[in-house]
Amino acid sequence: MSKTPRASYQCSECGWTSAKWVGRCGECQAWGSVAEALMIRTATRGPRAEAAPVTSAALPIAQVSVEASAFRSSGVPELDRVLGGGLVPGAAILLAGEPGVGKSTLLLEVAAQTSRYQRRTLYVTGEESASQVRLRADRTGGVHDELYVAAETDLGAILTHVEQVRPEVLVVDSIQTIGASGLDGVPGGVTQVKEVAAALIRVAKTRNITTIIVGHVTKDGSIAGPRVLEHVVDVVLHFEGDRNSRFRMVRALKNRFGPVDEVGCFDLAADGITAVTDPSGLFVENHQSRVPGTCVAVAMDGRRLMLAEIQALVAKTPLDRPRRTTSGLDSARVAMILAALQQHCHIALHTHDVFVSTVGGARLAEPASDLAIAIALASAAIESAPPHGVVALGEISLAGEVRKVRDLPQRIAEAARLGFRVAVVPVGDRSATPRRRTVDGMTVVEVGDLRGALSALGLAGHGSPARPGAD
Repeated sequence: MSKTPRASYQCSECGWTSAKWVGRCGECQAWGSVAEALMIRTATRGPRAEAAPVTSAALPIAQVSVEASAFRSSGVPELDRVLGGGLVPGAAILLAGEPGVGKSTLLLEVAAQTSRYQRRTLYVTGEESASQVRLRADRTGGVHDELYVAAETDLGAILTHVEQVRPEVLVVDSIQTIGASGLDGVPGGVTQVKEVAAALIRVAKTRNITTIIVGHVTKDGSIAGPRVLEHVVDVVLHFEGDRNSRFRMVRALKNRFGPVDEVGCFDLAADGITAVTDPSGLFVENHQSRVPGTCVAVAMDGRRLMLAEIQALVAKTPLDRPRRTTSGLDSARVAMILAALQQHCHIALHTHDVFVSTVGGARLAEPASDLAIAIALASAAIESAPPHGVVALGEISLAGEVRKVRDLPQRIAEAARLGFRVAVVPVGDRSATPRRRTVDGMTVVEVGDLRGALSALGLAGHGSPARPGAD
């Protein structure tokens, strides 16, 4: 069989290949990541695949036992919520996040809590020494006899530790620091990451070891390394949070054992990380009096309801191009809402600077917060505060209509539970539905358009700037 070597070029970030060298990767758009690799082209067709012995006999699906894959609690309820019930034996979990967000602290807490259930856990660190992990465990109260720690960067040494310790849970922090001897490339490269991931997953499946792998992210927030890494694991989790806030969130991007619309909330402090079961109070300020430019929205992140306060500031400016600054909100949606206020409510802010922000670092991306943003902007523009204890729910269309949002009864019930008295929501399906009704002890005001919503709250007709050319 003759083989002809030919030159090829491969991206070290994502594994994209090219027949010639290029300065920028055609897949991940990274600069300077394409390097020369050597591929072997087989001149003749290889041998055909033949039948081989099977590892286990095929069974009717009704006879397959599910006890070996039952959920086991990780000891961290918020993480169990995201995973769909807990850790599954033999599952491969990839946890990715920005540097310093708290990935190692979270996984050390998971390892400590798991070891409390007399389940042996092996924590392998390639970024720290064993003594550094011990110091953090002392600070967070995570020292247990069933928790083993090893500082290794060689794949073969890690597999030896697994043979000796025989853990039920394996934590590898992180895969970009682990290298396999005998392979070209540096740890963290495409070839190394593929081999290390394949070896760890193979051990996890054959020995029923729950394996949690830490992964780095690129500057645009995507998981670093080849895309195949996300395909071969069972669960992909993303750990995110603002550096200026202690609030952290874990969301599932892929989950073979549960839903992908769950979110776990945590509080990262100096003495460790703790679960936040009711995060609504973190994003709402308690004002002693009515304040113009504020409104509360009921956001839904996955299947978790959170109340978030939106604040707006409108100031006259001498600049030809007024500033539009947002924090925690989509700037494009805020610009659309400003246009809708000008066109349909005669509130023109083209000569004013506009600042819109959320409280506590909350990030609102769903359109259900449009009505709350519009009410906050209108209130700031006319310097009149909305009634106390009001929440607003609804998506605003370009025609100025207030559209329905999903899970409206659950949102209203959550606002009522936290003591809010009035909810401004889109009108129901039937035209006979009254404009005002009482649900769970709170008044629900149904509106059909943006102008009606402002009128219901007393924010229309109070000297707001008229639209240019309006009567």
